[in-house]
Amino acid sequence: MTALSAAGEVIMITRTECLSYIETVLEPARFHDYCPNGLQVAGNEQVQNIVTGVTASQALIDAALDTQADTIIVHHGYFWRGEDPRVIGIKQRRLKQLLINDINLISYHLPLDGHPTLGNNAQLAAQLSLEIGGRMSGTGDPAIGLCGCFAMPKMVPEFADDLRQTLGREPMVIQGHNRPMITIGWCTGAAQGYIEQAAELGLDAYLSGEVSEQTAHLARELGINYFAAGHHATERYGVQALGEHLAAQFGVTHQFIDIDNPV
Repeated sequence: MTALSAAGEVIMITRTECLSYIETVLEPARFHDYCPNGLQVAGNEQVQNIVTGVTASQALIDAALDTQADTIIVHHGYFWRGEDPRVIGIKQRRLKQLLINDINLISYHLPLDGHPTLGNNAQLAAQLSLEIGGRMSGTGDPAIGLCGCFAMPKMVPEFADDLRQTLGREPMVIQGHNRPMITIGWCTGAAQGYIEQAAELGLDAYLSGEVSEQTAHLARELGINYFAAGHHATERYGVQALGEHLAAQFGVTHQFIDIDNPV
């Protein structure tokens, strides 16, 4: 899959140009993250064919090889804080595959959650027709969670069906009240801990990707409706938007590959 201009010329940019542009857009230096953002594995110095995906799993690497990608951009990359630093086992196999095939691995975690238009939370709002009114700080700085309102008031079963239809997942629902929902806070991925702030803000509902045992008790006792829609399912849209943005900006090819994950 080689990108061609209208005149049939190969379109490519340098890896340095690509990274410089992404960093201008996402501003990763603003975030205190749990992993390195940006280039994690250096491959081809030219970028022509980009594959995006949620997580840099072996399945995504194999699928990217099938498309002859030179660059993979993900939300969940490698080298997380506290992980075993040895290059053995699964880590060795993944890194070896990237290196022998000269593939760049680029990863953005919190910067891709928090971007005001390309970010996971902004993109999820667009998917669910949620109106953004502000940010939730949670425990992070800058804030990555969002809050706002439904386009029209929703009852719990109605919004649960919206999630089911849009994300292709059966959401977990913990009902804290039975009033029509007007306001909602949301943060993709493992952000269930923000539910208390959502309740403090007086929101009718809170949505995240993952749920913890204590979240159910908090929702009921705080009187807020809670929805868990899947870590992977809620974080599919930011990296897609980034890939599409790069394709439009530079004319390179882009393909999002969704490696199914029920979590």
